[in-house]
Amino acid sequence: MGKILWLASYPKSGNTWMRAFLHNVIHDRGGPLDLNAISRTAMMDAGRRYYEPFLTKPWEEMDAEDVVRLRPRVQRAMAESRPGTVLVKTHSMLTGLSGTPSHDPDLTLGAIYIVRDPRDVVVSYADHLGVTIDSTIESMATADAMTEVGDKGVAEFLGTWSQHVSSWTAQEGATVTHVRYEDMLARPKQTFGQVVTFLHLDVPASVVRKAIENTAFDKLTRQESRKGFGERSEKQEKFFRKGRSGGWRAILSDKQRARIEADHGAVMRRFGYLDEEA
Repeated sequence: MGKILWLASYPKSGNTWMRAFLHNVIHDRGGPLDLNAISRTAMMDAGRRYYEPFLTKPWEEMDAEDVVRLRPRVQRAMAESRPGTVLVKTHSMLTGLSGTPSHDPDLTLGAIYIVRDPRDVVVSYADHLGVTIDSTIESMATADAMTEVGDKGVAEFLGTWSQHVSSWTAQEGATVTHVRYEDMLARPKQTFGQVVTFLHLDVPASVVRKAIENTAFDKLTRQESRKGFGERSEKQEKFFRKGRSGGWRAILSDKQRARIEADHGAVMRRFGYLDEEA
């Protein structure tokens, strides 16, 4: 039986990119690996196929209470699926759900948390959901926010963006670390190298370099264009949109920017997303 290393993030913060990188590092074949096979390396804690063995009712009747009830069993099955470190993606905040930990500490080895400027998150997440930016800003400030059970997966328990980030990064230490999406873009060698070191992956530097090259945003975009991507929302034209930071400046109104900064200013400052001018 293994233990779970959580790859945690608020939605649209770079989790899929991180999973693709680790998939290419761990299963190195020289060239880019199939994007649609990344769940072989990092499972998804909300994925439908992990819940189906434990269902006692039709999937269409599943609700959030059913998800809370089944999460401990699903997580144990994930830990039992292989020895050693079991990588699992999660978008749920670290919290308690009806008296039960959202992420079983007895099954947990640690976590890598990926954080991204919420002004960029809101633009990407609104596109993913097929809703307005204003409604997404509101959702990101709602304490009991969660996603819905859908065809591909179960409800994810998000809370506010600030709650989400703080819940995971408050645990930082030897077994929990964070990386910024912006550093993955600007300093990929250093940032992804730190992830490899944190995970104690014994791989040559050349493999890390190739994995960074093979999961560059333009290559992920081309793969999606050729083969599609199973995790793309039916509401969006493509999963991999821009792959840059600061795009919010050309999209958000002053009022929208001010609302996000008012809602999340304290946490944004902690991670360097607000300068003196903001």
